[in-house]
Amino acid sequence: MLQTIKRLLLVAIAIALLGMGWMAYYANTPLALPRVPAEFTLKHGSSLKSVARQLTEAGVLQQSWSFTLLVRVMGKASGIKAGNYQLEQSITPLQLVHKISRGDASMSEITFIEGWTFKQLRDALDRHPGVRHDTAGLGEPEILAKIGVNAATAEGLLFPDTYYFSSGMSDISLLQRAHQTMQTHLAKAWNEREAGLPYTDPYQALVMASIVERETGQAAERPLISAVFTNRLRIGMRLQTDPTVIYGMGEKFDGNLRKQDLATDTAYNTYTRAGLPPTPIAMPGLDAINAALRPAKTSALYFVAKGDGTHHFSSSLAEHNRAVARYQKAPAARSALN
Repeated sequence: MLQTIKRLLLVAIAIALLGMGWMAYYANTPLALPRVPAEFTLKHGSSLKSVARQLTEAGVLQQSWSFTLLVRVMGKASGIKAGNYQLEQSITPLQLVHKISRGDASMSEITFIEGWTFKQLRDALDRHPGVRHDTAGLGEPEILAKIGVNAATAEGLLFPDTYYFSSGMSDISLLQRAHQTMQTHLAKAWNEREAGLPYTDPYQALVMASIVERETGQAAERPLISAVFTNRLRIGMRLQTDPTVIYGMGEKFDGNLRKQDLATDTAYNTYTRAGLPPTPIAMPGLDAINAALRPAKTSALYFVAKGDGTHHFSSSLAEHNRAVARYQKAPAARSALN
């Protein structure tokens, strides 16, 4: 009986030694990476099983069970950090465990595009794998409270830019940064504004900037677009700008703006209502903000699309009608601003 126990112990020791030897060999054998540099993303909140699956799908691991066992043996199962990682050279499983446990990740980035609405910005945040989604399920008022902004809407209050951050950062922190960046740019532009503008505060200038942003993608034209609208505000003429109407329609807009849409009153219909709409309609970039506060010196009151991405500007209705006839070929077509 004693001999049997001894034999079993020897077998167990031999198996353990073999296992340790195999584990040491596996842990220190470079992984067969599909390419160098190799990149992969570990999502926030992933379990060890999910991490191993993500590494396998990225081609970093050939199979997951041995790596999972190594992580558990090392006691690192609960210490893996989310993030975007890059492997600049061949790496062993042991080195990989240390890397993802330290959170030695490359910086993540997210870009908010000029002219996006808050909904589009939030969709981009929600899709980003490196962001911790603390605002999931929250409404806009709750989000504003979380980022410490006292406003009725977040529209236009966040600056469009590329933001770099460590993976796993809260979306609340990113929203706070975007808001603070907007406040900084807006305050500077407001302090350097042209005298005599028809705005009572920076927020009204931000509303105008959002309209300018949506009206043209040509940076050189933005001061001219701004001048047309500020000229109209000064004389009490309606802005009559399509982007505000479209924004007011919300999900009802199907990509085709009709005459009945222009006649249907909403708080954002600048064909039926005088003055600025109540809020911005998008995120304006710095060029649009500067254009709103330093419009071009011109008497233009009208502009019409020329079909090449630029516009023809006119100071009189007669000149504008001639430009419409010249540039708008189709009989049913109408100018971007009537």
